[in-house]
Amino acid sequence: MAGPKIACIGVIGKADAPLHISLFPPYSDSSIEFSFLLNSCLDIFEIRGKQTSVDQDLGLLHAIDERLAAYGWLTTTGVKLVIIVDLFGQEEAGKPTGPAISGLRDSELKPAFRALQSAYIQLLQNPFYSPDDHAPVSGNTAASPSTCQPIFNPKFIAHVKRIGESWAPGKVS
Repeated sequence: MAGPKIACIGVIGKADAPLHISLFPPYSDSSIEFSFLLNSCLDIFEIRGKQTSVDQDLGLLHAIDERLAAYGWLTTTGVKLVIIVDLFGQEEAGKPTGPAISGLRDSELKPAFRALQSAYIQLLQNPFYSPDDHAPVSGNTAASPSTCQPIFNPKFIAHVKRIGESWAPGKVS
């Protein structure tokens, strides 16, 4: 029986513009739907960010439906990391597996969030990466995706893909 799998990883900038979105099978062709789902998490980040210290695992942001659940992590720089988990996991031979019996504990995603934050820190340490290119144009009070550039760094994207493909509940690395 297959367990929960990561369906989407999103990196959202301080000004709430998406910096990177990775989708994993079988959701690879669902970019618009997942963009809306990631956007729906932003209000929850704002509310919980005021209630907790920075660099915090915010846990379950919301259950999207019986299959998908969004979890969040807020960095000290205000960058938001979102992982959307498919609680049913991969279907075997066309048969739905159903959700995990014990559900998914928030702590089971901490290794994935830490690895994702580490990949983002490595990106920031790259002398050829300019985070200012990924922030809204100064003077623009309404940040929109058109004013921010997404992250195209191949090393960062490879790290995110590896995290999404290799994560499993209870797996530490």
